[in-house]
Amino acid sequence: MKLEYAGLKPIISEHGITFKDGKEDKYKYLKYAIDILTAINHDYEKKRKYSHNLNDKRLSATDIVDTLLKFHPSLERTMNTEIDSYLIHLDKEEESVRNNSQLNELEKDVFINNLKIMREYKIQRAKNKIFYMHCIETIVETIQKYKIREIETPFSERFWHILQTIQGNLSSNKINSSLKTSHSDKFNAVLDIDIF
Repeated sequence: MKLEYAGLKPIISEHGITFKDGKEDKYKYLKYAIDILTAINHDYEKKRKYSHNLNDKRLSATDIVDTLLKFHPSLERTMNTEIDSYLIHLDKEEESVRNNSQLNELEKDVFINNLKIMREYKIQRAKNKIFYMHCIETIVETIQKYKIREIETPFSERFWHILQTIQGNLSSNKINSSLKTSHSDKFNAVLDIDIF
């Protein structure tokens, strides 16, 4: 299972390939998500709050994968199944262009060639996103296991994004939470979780 940075989300058409600003590759968030997962995965006594100090340790893609595999040893098999499904989606995308009556043959050929050029790029982005979502699911499982009521991180775009994703996953599991900022000695992001 190979994880590596791919890049921004591509916008592909018969006119060319551009990249959507603001639609960052999930790979950029993985180090931070793994950092949260590692920090909250321990036995708790009375305190069910997690206050995070930024870990500046550089994690390689291998370290990130190995950490999540400890929680889910069969993750690679699961991811391969999900990637196979994504490959079918990519094939259907090309077929849809081929059947598009709004485009002439030259436009169809250019569009399909652009899709083929970006195929590996899109597959890598999909792998990164699938892995990221499994990491978020594992964080939520850990929150439920230890009944964690609060996660506090430094305020940054990456941590905020991760906490929002955790909040969405908690909501899917019928667990309410609220995301806010705090201003004690430094600016932090705080996810309060209604778990009992």
